[in-house]
Amino acid sequence: KFCFIGKTDEEISLVCPIMDVPSNAIEREDGWRAFRIQGDWIFLAGVLAKLSALLAEKGIGIFAISTFNTDYILTKEENFSFALEILSQSGYQVI
Repeated sequence: KFCFIGKTDEEISLVCPIMDVPSNAIEREDGWRAFRIQGDWIFLAGVLAKLSALLAEKGIGIFAISTFNTDYILTKEENFSFALEILSQSGYQVI
């Protein structure tokens, strides 16, 4: 089950399934879907930038999450299929 917590000096952000959102959350925004960026090239510079630029050119905003060895791109649910189509047409393998 996917869960990501980010903490800064101003906030704590939790990204998780809707059913796991704490009842005391101050703000929330539902309707996101995620996909994982996989490959042996994960540490190469610019991979996330290239993918996000392809989506931005088509007007799709993203929310990116990076961990030590994996990147995730989240899009609003209504843009998810289109985002995967764009990446597939650009030569990326979508599984």
